Amino acid sequence: MNEPRRLTVDLPARGGAMAVLEWGDPGRPVDLVFAHANGFNALTYRTLLAPLAERFRIQAPDLRGHGATTLPTAIEGRRGWGDHGADLAALLDTIDGPPVVLAGHSMGGTASLLAAATRPQRVRGLVLADPVVMTRPAVLAFHLPLLRDLPRRSPLVVNALKRRSRFDSRAAALAAYRGRGAFKGWPDAVLEDYLTDGLVPDPDGGLMLACTPQWEASNYASQGHDPWRAMRRLTCPTHILKAEAGLACHVPEPPRGLPHVTVETVPGSTHFLPMLQPEVVRGALAAMLEVPDAA
Repeated sequence: MNEPRRLTVDLPARGGAMAVLEWGDPGRPVDLVFAHANGFNALTYRTLLAPLAERFRIQAPDLRGHGATTLPTAIEGRRGWGDHGADLAALLDTIDGPPVVLAGHSMGGTASLLAAATRPQRVRGLVLADPVVMTRPAVLAFHLPLLRDLPRRSPLVVNALKRRSRFDSRAAALAAYRGRGAFKGWPDAVLEDYLTDGLVPDPDGGLMLACTPQWEASNYASQGHDPWRAMRRLTCPTHILKAEAGLACHVPEPPRGLPHVTVETVPGSTHFLPMLQPEVVRGALAAMLEVPDAA
């Protein structure tokens, strides 16, 4: 499979550097920027993205606290995903050329929304695979002082903090994950890609998760951002692929008052549709990339 180029993009205003994978002809402008889900990394999506590199130039960053990115991960006082959105916006500022298609899965999709709302001139379209978008009342509730800490009690946070973080080898990690939990049904190639950049050397021996359980839990617990406000601020075409069996995305089909947003519920899909139904997500990405830039 097409091996990505590994880039390091310095973002001094954000406090460090972002690791970015790139596929496609480096002589053409960047066409697509794709952001991964919480706990994963850019290489996890190689099976999804690499086939598009025959026609498009693609960049996929490791978000803060994931993979090889060195941006700081301060948990104390953190309330939302504004840091991820600002990081992606800063990455967009480093890209020369015409506006790009911005895309992502789960948290990466929501972070893409937040980034696009602050850099509308740099984004010509969005493709979001089951982005995390709570109901409008829930988003409002999470801004109230008495309720804003409610997400910290969710099972996602509790389970993330219990997650095993160290392994003797990659083979041991592969055996522990294969066919279990969130990884049920994943092709081995995708799981192996996740582990390639998802594990780093442990100073005490063996390997440990690049995204610590504490940071993964912080992402689940920090729900003070407002994706609905971001969607209202945008005018570019936004296509949401919604999981049929999922609880992350609460954008209705069709969404009221958002004429630029289309929602497609993918039959038989789960929250992990980029891993389990990559052809559907790849088709949506290609369709958006082929839409002429209105600018």
